[in-house]
Amino acid sequence: MTIIRPATPSDAEALADLKLITFRETFLDGFGIPYPPDDLAIFEADSYSPRVVSTELADLERATWVAERDDRLLAYAQVGPSKLPHPDVKPGAGELYQLYARGEAQGLGLGRSLLTIALDHLAAARPGPIWLGVWSGNLKAQAVYVARGFVKVGGYRFPVGSWYDDEFIFRRD
Repeated sequence: MTIIRPATPSDAEALADLKLITFRETFLDGFGIPYPPDDLAIFEADSYSPRVVSTELADLERATWVAERDDRLLAYAQVGPSKLPHPDVKPGAGELYQLYARGEAQGLGLGRSLLTIALDHLAAARPGPIWLGVWSGNLKAQAVYVARGFVKVGGYRFPVGSWYDDEFIFRRD
């Protein structure tokens, strides 16, 4: 049976592994983005090390949930204060930072459930628009967000080392 629960500090190592795996499955294997190896290594170390994930889990401004089956993490969502570079982002606004599921867990409804939990949390904890950034080439994710009431309102360049991904900024009022 799969359960969805808030992540705890004891999840840091497993969550770091999950974040790294889902990033690679999505952007390297799925979309085939040709990140230069040195840039990729810097980004992965700065984003997905157990130390970084431990710090994120200890941050009271963030909330993270995991989907787990048989003591194995399959998917996660993370939210917090918006850090997107958009002129309408106000202090205290909320952002969906990440929502990912392992390839083997796609189609199980975990993403849908985690998205609902994350959006409900943001609506209660940070009233006002909810923000998110999504890679410009991820049409499937964009369609999911539009179906949940998000509208594309801008874009920015997301750094992966010295490489930049073109991202769209979405907002739900």
